[in-house]
Amino acid sequence: MIQNTGDKTLRCSQLCAGLFAGALALAAAMPAAAQDYPRGTVKIIVPFPPGGPTDTVGRLIGMKLQEMWGQPVIIDYKPGAGTVIGADYVAKSAPDGLTIGMVNSSLAVNPTLRKKLPYDTLKDLTGVTQLFNMQLAIVARPDAPFNNVKELIAYAKAHPGQLNYGTPGAGSTTHLGAELLKREAGFDMQHIAMKGSAPAHTELMGGRLDLVVDPLLSVLPFVQAGKMKLIATMGDKRVPGVNAPTVAEVLPGFNVGALLGFVVPAGTPPAVIHKLQADTAKVLAMPELKKRAEEYGMEIVASKPEQFNAFLASEVRKWARVVTDAHIEAD
Repeated sequence: MIQNTGDKTLRCSQLCAGLFAGALALAAAMPAAAQDYPRGTVKIIVPFPPGGPTDTVGRLIGMKLQEMWGQPVIIDYKPGAGTVIGADYVAKSAPDGLTIGMVNSSLAVNPTLRKKLPYDTLKDLTGVTQLFNMQLAIVARPDAPFNNVKELIAYAKAHPGQLNYGTPGAGSTTHLGAELLKREAGFDMQHIAMKGSAPAHTELMGGRLDLVVDPLLSVLPFVQAGKMKLIATMGDKRVPGVNAPTVAEVLPGFNVGALLGFVVPAGTPPAVIHKLQADTAKVLAMPELKKRAEEYGMEIVASKPEQFNAFLASEVRKWARVVTDAHIEAD
C-alpha cells in the first residue's frame, strides 16, 4: 500500500518535472519573441508620402526605438489608395515583429468605404498600441462671416447648400467628421475632396473654399500666422494652449478624433507584441515626445494591445454607420 502510494507520487513527480521542462523549453524557444527582440532591421511602414505629420512623428519614434534597441529602424513609405497599399504590405509581411505599420483612422474606415480590400482589417492585422489621438479642426478664411460653431451652423442654415468645405480626400476621417457634424447639427454644405492637406490649404487661402477640416497640427501654423481662422476643434475637450472651443460645447456628446497607432501582421507572437508596446510606451513618455505631442495638439494614448484591438473594432462599427448613412464612396 505504502509502495503503491510512492509509485504514484514518483509518477506525479516525473510528470510535473516533464511539464516544467516543457514549459522551460517553450520559454527557451521564445527568446527572439521577447528577450532578444528585435534582432535585425525593423521597418516602420508609413502609408503616406514623406514630409507630413505622420512621417514626422514616425521618424521621431523610430529614432528613439533605434537608440533603445541598438538595432536599425528605418521608415519605409508605402503611400496610395487611402492607406490600403501600406496596410496590405504589413498584412502580408512575416509575423516576426520586424515590420510595423503606422496607421490612422483610415484603417477603420476602409472596410466600409472600399468594396474590396486585399486584406481583412481585423483578422490579418493586429494592434500593438494607439500612439496618439489627433485633434481635428475646422478652419475658415479670416474674412469668413462666422467666428465659432454656433455662428457657422446659423449661417449654413440661413444659406442652405451655399457653403463648401475641403478635406484631404473622400472617406478621410476629416470628411466623415464633417458629415457627422452636418447630420448632428441639421445643415448642409458641399464637400470638395482634395488630394491631400496642402492643396486644401491653398484653396482655402485662395478664397475658393469656405472651410477646411484637417488635423489641428496641420493647420495650426496658418492659424498662428493669421492666414486661417480657427472655428473649433472636434474632440470632447479643449486643446491646452490653443484658444478654440470644441464642437461639443454646442453639440453635447460630439467627439471626432483621428487615431495614430502601430499594427503588426496577425500571427506575430504575443511576447513580441507586448515588448514592442512596452518599449513604445517608454518612448512616448520621453519629455521630447510629450513636448512634440503638445505642440501638435495630440493626446498620448499608449494603449495596451488588447485595448487597441477593441478600439479598432469599435471604430470600424462607428464609421460604418456614418459612411453608409452619408452614401460616401472612395475616390
